[in-house]
Amino acid sequence: MTPLPPDFARHVVDWQRRHGRHGLPWQNTQDPYRVWLSEIMLQQTQVSTVLDYYPRFLARFPEVSALAAASQDDVLALWSGLGYYSRARHLHRCAQEVMARFGGQFPKQAELLQTLPGIGRSTAAAIAAFCFQERAAILDGNVKRVLSRVLGYAEDLAVLKNEKALWSVAQELLPQDPADMPRYTQALMDLGATVCLPKKVACEACPVQAVCQANAQAQPLAYPVKTKKLKRSSATLWLLWAVNAKGQIWLQKRPDKGIWAGLFSLPVFDTEEELLAAWSPASKVYKAHKAEYLEPWKHVLTHRDLHLHPVRMKGAEHEVPACEGEWVSAEVWPELGLPAPIRKLLSD
Repeated sequence: MTPLPPDFARHVVDWQRRHGRHGLPWQNTQDPYRVWLSEIMLQQTQVSTVLDYYPRFLARFPEVSALAAASQDDVLALWSGLGYYSRARHLHRCAQEVMARFGGQFPKQAELLQTLPGIGRSTAAAIAAFCFQERAAILDGNVKRVLSRVLGYAEDLAVLKNEKALWSVAQELLPQDPADMPRYTQALMDLGATVCLPKKVACEACPVQAVCQANAQAQPLAYPVKTKKLKRSSATLWLLWAVNAKGQIWLQKRPDKGIWAGLFSLPVFDTEEELLAAWSPASKVYKAHKAEYLEPWKHVLTHRDLHLHPVRMKGAEHEVPACEGEWVSAEVWPELGLPAPIRKLLSD
């Protein structure tokens, strides 16, 4: 690895003061609850999307105590559409542990923050740096990209020891003055989000262009190096959209593990035959009820493609599908935690 670039921290701190982002609603605060909430929401989610959810979440749960006291269903309902629902479940559990273990106050050290559900090393460092000025390095995907390019770090980050080495360098690059930590941490986030992008770079706007090894090599997109690729998988799911004479929809709560865990959903089946069989006991002969086969579509998750086949069935008020669930009225289901594709299907 090349020698550490001189005055790296000072350059990025000065740049952030003049050119960084300053108007995001979770900035300019040292409230760890608000910083933590934004950090969790921003994991694998675009800022533009989080901007819609963040104020609504705070309006419903203005403090960690309110979040801890809520039911998981209420939390998932408000999270509905953000995706990666394990984040919401961890968020709820984390709030409860902050209340139970720390008397409602987030711990001030990154090391302790990491012991809470859903808070990894980089997120813990971000909270500690922003709120408590701790000299703790962040190393999320954006920062790995920035540092590996600046340093010309060509080791494979899919190898644990190489990632650990980059963590060590990230710690060495921190500003000496703890008071600079909030702006320095924000600077790295801003560089990765606005200048040093995965497939496009604006090197002329970068405060450390002169010491960037990737820029000197004229190949910034060659970094970071990560050879391990997660394999994509696919699944075909049949969705029973059962509607009774009152216009109520049959919804079931998904198991705590697996796809759409803990959310409310139309019943999911692996095959068309299983779906039809689940409706037939209610109607005696399901063929007597017109099955409306809607246009199937593909819903893309991070590492999985879901091929969804919705089938709409109509029945009498007293009929009940042969699967777990309950009839839910049109006034109620929009307020439940529903997976994004199910919500879109029911809303169209």
